[in-house]
Amino acid sequence: MVEFIKKAMDWILEKEADAAKNCHAKPEDINKQIKMMEEKKEVLTKQYNEHIADLEHILNKLHAIKAESLKCQRTKA
Repeated sequence: MVEFIKKAMDWILEKEADAAKNCHAKPEDINKQIKMMEEKKEVLTKQYNEHIADLEHILNKLHAIKAESLKCQRTKA
C-alpha cells in the first residue's frame, strides 16, 4: 500500500512539475504545499525523536539488567 501511495505522489509531482514548466502552476499554491509538507515533517520528526528517546530509555535499562545478571554469573563460577 505504501508503495502505491509513493508512486501516486510521484505521478502527482510530475504533473505539478509539468504544469510549472508550462507556466500553469501558481507559486502561491506551491508555497502552500511546501508549508504543509514542512509542517508534517516537523510533526513526524518530533514523534520520531520522542520514540527514539523511549527506545533509548528501554535499552539503557536492559543493559543495566544484563550487567546485573552477568555479576550473578561471575559470583556463581
